[in-house]
Amino acid sequence: MLSYRHAFHAGNHADVLKHYVLGLVLAYTVQKDKPYWYIDTHAGAGMYSLDEGYATQNAEFEQGINKLISAKNLPASLANYVAQIQSLNTGSTRLYPGSPSIAEQYLRADDKMRLFELHPNDYKILYENFHSFGKQVKIEMQNGFAGIKACLPPAPRRAVVLIDPPYEDKQDYEYVVDTIKDSLKRFPTGTYIVWYPILQREEPAQMIEDLMQLDVPDWLHVSMSIHAPSAEGFGMHGSGLFIINPPWTLPKTLAETMPVLTELLALDETAHFTLESHIS
Repeated sequence: MLSYRHAFHAGNHADVLKHYVLGLVLAYTVQKDKPYWYIDTHAGAGMYSLDEGYATQNAEFEQGINKLISAKNLPASLANYVAQIQSLNTGSTRLYPGSPSIAEQYLRADDKMRLFELHPNDYKILYENFHSFGKQVKIEMQNGFAGIKACLPPAPRRAVVLIDPPYEDKQDYEYVVDTIKDSLKRFPTGTYIVWYPILQREEPAQMIEDLMQLDVPDWLHVSMSIHAPSAEGFGMHGSGLFIINPPWTLPKTLAETMPVLTELLALDETAHFTLESHIS
């Protein structure tokens, strides 16, 4: 299924949550003076224009990143995320980074990225955005569920893996669980970040339950809903992240900032977040 284009949703509330948390994980990872790999199973195009093309059709960024850009007195970690977004924009052009471009900002000389994207058009843009990095960034037009197997374990024995398929195919939920199971066998100490949409259907909750039942010792689960589910039963009203082997600092940071983020992005009084974790 190749109809999904992330550009329609660039900079929306789900991107904000995903990329804010991804930045926190990577900032922690680079504190240690040892190389690591960033692996992105569904990398998308890497960078999106908010002034033209798909993103302008629903302008979801107006209820997402734009609200943070115009906010005052943000907590330091949220302000850092906003500063990263703004650093990519010079002049009148408005761009929003995909996860590979967020990760690029934490890439050091000895670190490497492995990016997978199956959609031919997005792959082409992704390649244009990252081919100049040479051997440091490997870009493959492949389904990351399959491609990740050849990456694990990574040579430096350190990695942050982002798994965020579009979930257009219901089987993606099962693929995520199967991929995590296989990845943990190959590389149990990696940090795995699973993004998922909150929908009026049972698959997302079932996937989280299945991930919980893997009984990994260290995990964090954060979710944010910004409005009540639609009466028609369609659409995404929130999103979440399940992280295996998260930084020990992450629960405290999110406990301090998720109330602020949820209030900023709320579209009605039902908006709320959940945060639970176990770190030994």
